[in-house]
Amino acid sequence: MTSSPFARVSVLGAGLMGGGIAQVSAVAGYPTVVRDLSDEILDRARQGIRKSLAKLVEKGKLDEAAAGSAVGRLEFTSEVALAASADLVIEAVTEDLEIKNSLWRELDGLCPASTVFASNTSSLPIAAQAAATTRADRFVGLHFFSPVPLMPLVEVVRAVSTSGETFDRAMAFAQSLGKEAVAARDTPGFIVNRLLVPYLMDAVRALDARVASTRDIDLGMKLGCGHPMGPLTLLDLIGLDTALRVGEIMYDEFREPQYAAPPLLRRMVSAGLLGRKSGRGFYDYGREPPEPVALP
Repeated sequence: MTSSPFARVSVLGAGLMGGGIAQVSAVAGYPTVVRDLSDEILDRARQGIRKSLAKLVEKGKLDEAAAGSAVGRLEFTSEVALAASADLVIEAVTEDLEIKNSLWRELDGLCPASTVFASNTSSLPIAAQAAATTRADRFVGLHFFSPVPLMPLVEVVRAVSTSGETFDRAMAFAQSLGKEAVAARDTPGFIVNRLLVPYLMDAVRALDARVASTRDIDLGMKLGCGHPMGPLTLLDLIGLDTALRVGEIMYDEFREPQYAAPPLLRRMVSAGLLGRKSGRGFYDYGREPPEPVALP
């Protein structure tokens, strides 16, 4: 493991992103506490991590001993006070500034003064979260990509208040996980989503304008641009509700039309067509292989 000043990590949020972050942290050798609101959510996260590790072992990317050691480094809790003992706290909760800041204010009073706070937000300002605490200099962005165990990139985001020492420690941590770390300024969407979101929104507009079918839009971008998956498949993976929220945040900041959510995306979210998480989005995942959903 690359040298890192952090000895113990806490991950707040045990969903897809939080579970993935906890997994790579534990595999890299860090004792890691995973906190969420209910035992049911935590049990799903525990099972998901075990399944993910088993797949890595099956594919020869991790040996059984390392997978077993990683499981042994994980602790799951619904008590926020138990997560406060870490010297790096990573937040991976709902993409809502007030929800995040409410959590940060609570943790700010529980964690030692030396603890570094990091947000996994994909679009919200780091500075706006740091301002909710008394440790703005020890606040940084660590934006992972899904699925975290497989995606090699982490955006390390430095706000105007982030100290050089905190930023360097965050970079070292990301690199110690075996990730490629890139430095990003604290602007909405950072690097990847600033470029990706307009592309995804345009794909929905193209579908709504009947430029081509769901399948052919995806196939065109896969074969024509060499992408691993098409934009509509990617939206289903991200979650249509998440994509809508990120687009709204970025449009509110820039007021540029390429970030605005298309009406079709809003209608699908209102109808509960959220992608893989709900079983249906642009594709129906109750079928194998998934079939495009017929849209009016």
